Amino acid sequence: MKIMIVSGKRKMAVAKARIREGTGKVSYNGVPHSDLRLFHRLALSEPMEICKKVLGKFDFDLDVHVKGGGTEGQIQAARLAIAKALVKFTESPELRKAIVAYDRNMLIADTRRKEAYKPGDSKARAMRQSSKR
Repeated sequence: MKIMIVSGKRKMAVAKARIREGTGKVSYNGVPHSDLRLFHRLALSEPMEICKKVLGKFDFDLDVHVKGGGTEGQIQAARLAIAKALVKFTESPELRKAIVAYDRNMLIADTRRKEAYKPGDSKARAMRQSSKR
């Protein structure tokens, strides 16, 4: 049985998705993805729905484990990991094209990070307030 582990990052969140052939079960941090809140469930199911449309089937088992960051960053990292895992596991160029056409951020990670604090300032961009009189 072929098993692959693919990771996805968003802000400080890192997701690792383990994919194998199966019956279509998806778990998110040990919880079935159907038990998640509505918008989180929809975000995670987007790559799976695209896979169903392009390949005509979704017979993979996915276990996604996420660490770090906030809840939204974790969901986006998991979505990225799921999409990358599906493309890598199926080796389908049609699936890759369909996912990129739908949303490029499902396969290419967003590299933006928090800007560093500058010396003598209170924040990354805000200057220290000075008195004019």
